[in-house]
Amino acid sequence: MDILDVIKKEHREAASMLDQALKCEPGDQKLVDLAKRIEYALSTHVQIEERLLYSRLRKDAEEEEQLVDVYEAYTEHDVAGHLIALLKSGRKPDEKFKAELQVLGESIKHHVKEEESTVFAIARKLLSDGERDELGEKWTKARQRMDAAKPGKATKAVKKKASVR
Repeated sequence: MDILDVIKKEHREAASMLDQALKCEPGDQKLVDLAKRIEYALSTHVQIEERLLYSRLRKDAEEEEQLVDVYEAYTEHDVAGHLIALLKSGRKPDEKFKAELQVLGESIKHHVKEEESTVFAIARKLLSDGERDELGEKWTKARQRMDAAKPGKATKAVKKKASVR
């Protein structure tokens, strides 16, 4: 599967969670649960994307403008990382928490819009269909490894194994 399709799918999933969070009222415990899911989804997405796609585009950039666009995407990830860190604080889901989540959502939506136009265009120019498919397969494997190693996953697997005995 083309890496750009994989990325788009994850973008839509993150946007859905962010939209759900915006519908919550401050104080709603659902905000905390959504924040944890959003934090995990975005953190892992950024890690895989930078390792597989951005590093490749940075290396293969043919024009200065392409390189600037790739570095802009890295910078937007860095900004999102600071906002994501706020979600890990363990605070109550008060008005400030919801505001930070809202700013994260706005930042992510802006990033996605630019990435899906500018960065994807660079990827289509620099990478063949086969290369994008290969990167998509690598992404899928990386996602599976990260999801399997997610805290709580091993515990569930161990519990399931223990109940079988």
